[in-house]
Amino acid sequence: MSRRLPPLSWLRAFEASARHLSFTHAAAELGLTQAAISKQVKALELHLHEPLFQRGPRSLVLTKVGAAYLPKVRDAFERLALGTDELFGSRRSEVLTVRAAVGFSVTWIAPRLIRYRERHPGRRLRIVSSIWNEEFDRERFDLDIRYGRGGWPKFRTDRLTWERLTPLCSPALPAGTPPLGEPRDLRHHALLHVLGYEQGWATWLSAAGVEGIDPGSGLQFDTSLLAFEVAASGGGVVLGRSSMSAGVLASGRLVAPFELSVEVEEAFHLLSPLDGREHADAAGFRAWLLDEAAAERPAGPG
Repeated sequence: MSRRLPPLSWLRAFEASARHLSFTHAAAELGLTQAAISKQVKALELHLHEPLFQRGPRSLVLTKVGAAYLPKVRDAFERLALGTDELFGSRRSEVLTVRAAVGFSVTWIAPRLIRYRERHPGRRLRIVSSIWNEEFDRERFDLDIRYGRGGWPKFRTDRLTWERLTPLCSPALPAGTPPLGEPRDLRHHALLHVLGYEQGWATWLSAAGVEGIDPGSGLQFDTSLLAFEVAASGGGVVLGRSSMSAGVLASGRLVAPFELSVEVEEAFHLLSPLDGREHADAAGFRAWLLDEAAAERPAGPG
């Protein structure tokens, strides 16, 4: 069955003219002359054997046929745009965009980015920060780094970290504050929590065999960076995750008062959507990130 499909340029001229009810404004939008738009619309009318506009000296009005045809044309353009984005992506020629939790971006990704630039000189990269594990948004980013136990459906999931929980505090506690000689001394200190983590103080206190301390007591924060700052100022004891606490420990701003660190199942993972076409730079970034993660992975099983 043959299809009487007119040229897309004619349809675009018609759609813009119908939206503006002006050949002049449609021409300005499409970067053409008013005469060119008028000629294309006229050619479309001849092709369809129907007038689409009633032309007045200073006005343009859709005919009944034109008004009925307009939503069909708009729908066709929208479907074409959606189909193109679905197969090829709306930003595939632009910068690779990776979303990650703000604390992980600052403490883990940022110190390593120089090596990504050395491996991929000239490649453009954008890191956008998040606090919560919000829904994946293909229009905003290409890859996502999330914290959890894994198992996200519809995503390739690559583990990046192997976490251990360790209490951290200021090396100089405020005057009059009881010392932290053993884990049960935590009852005299504020526990600092980072929201969004499933395994936290209850996990560590249980491993330490400490009873009589409410694991939910204390102060809560939405980022590890803020919790670290409060702890460094003497405001309490934060439970640091090994992937993000190395830098602040090396700086001496925080110290670990106890030797016990507890391994947990939660970790940071790189998520890559399985549906649709992947950004051209995604594979290279993933390979670099996994090499960085492998260098930090502890020896032995797990």
